[in-house]
Amino acid sequence: MSELTISIRRARSEDAAALSSVFDSTWREAYQGILPALALERMIGRRGPRWWLSTISRGRPLVVLDVGEKVVGYASYGRCRDRGLPADGEVDELYLAPEYQGLGFGKRMFKAVRNDLEDRGAKRVAVWCLADNERGCAFYRSMGGRVVAETTERFSGSALTKSCFLFK
Repeated sequence: MSELTISIRRARSEDAAALSSVFDSTWREAYQGILPALALERMIGRRGPRWWLSTISRGRPLVVLDVGEKVVGYASYGRCRDRGLPADGEVDELYLAPEYQGLGFGKRMFKAVRNDLEDRGAKRVAVWCLADNERGCAFYRSMGGRVVAETTERFSGSALTKSCFLFK
């Protein structure tokens, strides 16, 4: 009989290549048809293992989801970067490899990150999500978030709306 170990842990330098792979697959799945193709390819190209290695050493919390000792997701978070928002903390990114979505792992990871932020004194948490990312917006609504702000961001000449979800 074998056991499948599932854990959420701090990212380590040896996770850089796996993080790059997860980023590639999740962004292709989430943003194809939303982001202009050139912008998407450039973004993916910039987030190689070297970028992730630098990010891991930067100090902003970055956790990975291990399933059977394989990195299949990650979340980056910390203090809220936008002083204009009514939030103490912020989840910068939360992504799961497409084949692991819809299984409850995203909820587990989001709750773990929220607990860590609360332990750090951040009771109100913000998350930005492209409004056209219907799956992402539905996830944050299902977790209890409500839209408190919107802004527009340009990607290769296309203006896309981002919604800010607030969690209390």
